[in-house]
Amino acid sequence: MSEHENQFETLHEIVKKAKQRLTPDIWDYLIGGTETETTVKRNRMALDSLAFRPRVLRNVEHVDTSVEFLGYRLRLPVLLAPIGSLESFEAGGGASAAKAAAEFGTMNIQSSVSAPGLEATAEAAGNPKIFQLYVRGDDAFVDDYARRAIAAGYVAFCITVDTAHYSRRERDITKRFVKPWRRDATGTEFQKALNWDNIRRFKDTHDIPLILKGIATPEDAEMACECGVDVVYVSNHGGRQLDHGRGSTAALPDVLAAVKGRARVIVDGGFNRGTDVVKALALGADAVSVGRMLGFGLAADGVAGVHRMLELLEDEVRTCLGLLGVTCFGELDGSYLASDIPPDRPHVLSAFPLIAPDETRY
Repeated sequence: MSEHENQFETLHEIVKKAKQRLTPDIWDYLIGGTETETTVKRNRMALDSLAFRPRVLRNVEHVDTSVEFLGYRLRLPVLLAPIGSLESFEAGGGASAAKAAAEFGTMNIQSSVSAPGLEATAEAAGNPKIFQLYVRGDDAFVDDYARRAIAAGYVAFCITVDTAHYSRRERDITKRFVKPWRRDATGTEFQKALNWDNIRRFKDTHDIPLILKGIATPEDAEMACECGVDVVYVSNHGGRQLDHGRGSTAALPDVLAAVKGRARVIVDGGFNRGTDVVKALALGADAVSVGRMLGFGLAADGVAGVHRMLELLEDEVRTCLGLLGVTCFGELDGSYLASDIPPDRPHVLSAFPLIAPDETRY
C-alpha cells in the first residue's frame, strides 16, 4: 500500500477531493460531455445493465490481477487514457501521469495536446508507454511524431479517429471556457480529411504497433483489422464527441465479434470502479482505459493521487474476481455476466453513490 492509504481509503474520497481543488470551469471540463450528455449517461447505463453470476467453493485464496499486454506484464489491465490539457488538473500534467503509471506498473497514454509534450513525458518515466496523436498536419507531420515517439521509447502509437469535428460541449461553452491547446489550434482540416488510406500508409511506413482510438462499430473494426491495425480502441471519447451514441460497453461485443482475435482491444467510457474493469474483460477486452479517474487522481493529489486511485481499483478488482470464484482474468468469460435492470438513473458520477447527483454541478 502507498503512504496515502490513510488519506484516501475509497475512490469516493478521491473524487470529492478533486472537486474541492478544481475551479468550476475545470471541473466541468473534466466531467462534462457533449450537448445533452446522453452518451455520457449511456456509458454508465451499459455497465450498470450487466450483472455478475458468481461461482462459489473455488479456492480463491490467491488472486492475480495482472495481465499481458503488447508484450509487457501489467499489474492491472487499466491504462491511463490520453486526456488533453492534463496540466489543468495538476501542474505536472502528462509527466505526472507517466510517473504514476511507472510507479504502479501499468501504461500511460500521452496525449499530443497535454503538456509537457512527447519527449519530456517520456523522460519522466521509463515504463512502457504509448503516444496518442491528433492529426493536425500532413503526412510529414504524422511521420515526424511517429519517428519522435519511436526514438523516445514509446511502445505503441495511437491515432484518435473520432474527432473529425470538434463537438459542442455546453458546460464549457456556457462558461466561455476554452482549453489552452484550442486557443491557437491550427490544422483541424487534416483531422477532418483523415481516412483509411492514411492508416494504410502509416502501417506501411512505420515499425511501431498502431492503435486506432474511437472505434464504435463492427464495420470500422473490420476495416481496422484489414489495414493491419494492432489495437482496436473502443471509445466514444467519454461521451464528449457524438451525442446520443451507444455506451462503449454496449458496443464492445459487436466490435470483438468483428475483430475475431486479429487485434488487441482496449475500451474506455464510464469505467470508474473495479467491477467495471472486470465486466469489460469478461466480455473479452484486453484492457480498460480510464480518463476521468486519471483526472480525479491528478487533481486530488498529483502523482500520489493517481497511484492511490490505481491501488484502490486494484483492490476492487481483486475482491470482485475472488467473489466471482476466479483467481485470474484467464479464468473469466461471458458466463460470469448476465443482463439486468440498472438500479438508478445514470449520470457521470453514478458509480459513486455517496456523492449526490447535484454535486456534478456547481
